[in-house]
Order: sequence, then structure tokens, then C-alpha cells
Amino acid sequence: MAKKDKKVLPPSGAGLVRYFEEETKGPKLTPEQVVIMTVVLAALCIALRFSYS
Repeated sequence: MAKKDKKVLPPSGAGLVRYFEEETKGPKLTPEQVVIMTVVLAALCIALRFSYS
């Protein structure tokens, strides 16, 4: 059996970045706004597709 070294510390983060703590510049959008913009864009694309037929 392998010997257990008592000096080994447990991993504490493993060098991972916690992105939710970093503040970014740019628009803050709610999920509802993203869904609405997607539906509007899809409707616009469909309307343009049929208007040039």
C-alpha cells in the first residue's frame, strides 16, 4: 500500500477563476430581454424573407 504523506494539503481552488466576481463593462441584460430580442429578430427575418419572394 502507498504511504500517506501528512504534509500534503487538500486542493483549495486549483487555480480556477471565479468569473461571477469580476465586473465587466457592457449592457446588463435580463434573460427576458434576450428572449424578446430573439423573437423580434426571428420575426423580422421571416418578414423580410416573405417580402422579397
